[in-house]
Amino acid sequence: MAIVLAPRKACTVNPLKMSQPIGGAFAFLGLRGAMPLLHGPQGCTSFGLTLFVRHFREAVPLQTTAMSEVATVLGGYENLEQAILNIDNRTKPEIIGICSTGVTETKGDDVEGFIKLIRAKHPQLAKLPLVYVSTPDFQHALQDGWERTVARIIEVLVPAPEAGSERDPARVNVLPGCHLTPGDLDEIRTILEDFGLKPSFLPDVAGSLDGHIPDAFTATTIGGIGVGEIASMGQASWTIAIGEQMRSAAEAMRTKTGVPFRLFERLCGLIPNDQFISFLSNISAQPVPTKYRRQRAQLADAMLDSHFHIGGRRLAIGAEPDLLFDLSSMLHEMGARVTAAVTTTQSPLLERVNAEEVLIGDLEDLEELAKAHACDLMISHSHGWQSAARLNIPFHRAGFPMFDRVGAAHQLSVGYRGTRDLIFDLANLVIADREENHRPTPDSWRSPKPALGSGTRRWMDAKERSFA
Repeated sequence: MAIVLAPRKACTVNPLKMSQPIGGAFAFLGLRGAMPLLHGPQGCTSFGLTLFVRHFREAVPLQTTAMSEVATVLGGYENLEQAILNIDNRTKPEIIGICSTGVTETKGDDVEGFIKLIRAKHPQLAKLPLVYVSTPDFQHALQDGWERTVARIIEVLVPAPEAGSERDPARVNVLPGCHLTPGDLDEIRTILEDFGLKPSFLPDVAGSLDGHIPDAFTATTIGGIGVGEIASMGQASWTIAIGEQMRSAAEAMRTKTGVPFRLFERLCGLIPNDQFISFLSNISAQPVPTKYRRQRAQLADAMLDSHFHIGGRRLAIGAEPDLLFDLSSMLHEMGARVTAAVTTTQSPLLERVNAEEVLIGDLEDLEELAKAHACDLMISHSHGWQSAARLNIPFHRAGFPMFDRVGAAHQLSVGYRGTRDLIFDLANLVIADREENHRPTPDSWRSPKPALGSGTRRWMDAKERSFA
C-alpha cells in the first residue's frame, strides 16, 4: 500500500496538473453540437484552447464570458447573458456547457440564478440546454473537472424513466474517464459491438476529436453524443464506468434511472481485459469471438517477448490518478518497479498504486525523485520531456497534453491490442535508448529466470484460461 503525500512546496515550479475548467470543457467537447463556455477572463479560455489545439491539432470550439476587472467586482450576470445570446445567435448550438473559473468562484457568482433570470428574460432560450458546472481552477485538477461535468450532465439531461418502461437488453451506457483517448473509445466501441451490444458513450470524444474532416464547417463540435441520446440513456440495461473517476457519474445514473453499473478501474493489462471480456459475454449471452482469443494470445506472447527489456526497470510516472494507476499496475505486472510516482489530485486509487509513496506534486518533484531513485524510464505528458532529457533517460508520452508528437488522439492502450502495442512501444524505447547511449546489456537478459511481476506469474502458471 502506497503512502500518499501532500504537496511539500509553497508553489508549483513545473506544473504537472491541468485545471478543473479544462477538464470540464473537455467533457463538453464530447457532446454533439456543443459550445463549452468558460465563465471568467479571456486568459483562462485562451490557455485551455491552446492546450486543446496543440494536443488534437484540430479547430476546437471554446468561448469565454470575457470578465474584466470591473465585471469581476460587480458580478458577471451581463457578461454571461451576452455570451449565451451571442453563441445562440451565431452558432445555433444544441447545448451550451458553462464552467466556472477561479475568478468567478472567488467572487461568488450565482450562475444557476443567472441562468434562471436569463431564461425568463429571453424565451427563445427555453429549449436550449444550459448546463453549469462549478469548476474552480484553484482546486483539484483536470480529472475532477471531467468527473463533475459528466455527473452534472446526467443530473440535468437524463430524465427518470417512466413507470413500466422497458429496458433494451442490448443497450449499454459507457462512461469513460478523461485518461482514455478517442482511439481507446473506438476500440472499446468495437469490442462492445462485436458482442452484439449497442453502446452510448458519455462523453464521446471519439466522435468529435478523432481528427476527421467534416463535410462542412461548423462552429460547434462536429460529433459526439447528442442531447436526445443522452436523454434516453435510462433505457439501457447496464452502465459501464471506466476509471475510478467515473464512479460518481455511474452512481448518479443509477440514482436517476435505476440502471445498474459495473466499474472497471482499468482496461490496460491482461487480467483486467479478461474480466472485461467475461463481463460482456455474460451480459450479452454471447460467446467470446475468436478474434479476442487470438488477441489475448498475442498479448501473452508480447509480454513474454518484452519483459526481458521492461522487467526490473525503475520507473518515474507523472500522471492523473487513474492514468497513473492504469500504467503502473500494468508495468508492475511486467516486473518493472515504480520508484517515483507523482500525481495531480486526491483519489481512492492512490493508496493502491504499486509504489512506496505517491506524491501530489509537479514535474520538478518527479524529476528530483527520478534522480534520487536512479530511474531509467519516465512516463508523463509532453511537458515532462525536459526532465527526462536532463536525466538522460528514455521518455514515453502519455496523457494530456501531448503537443510535440502527432497522433495523440489515436494513441491506444486499452484492450488486448492496446496493451500489446503499449508494451512493444515501451520495450522498443528501452532498446533504442540502450543502442543510442551504448548502455550495457541488462543482467536480466542473461538470467534464465528474469524477475516477473505477480500478475505475470499468474498468467504464465495458467497457460489455458477460460473466459467463464
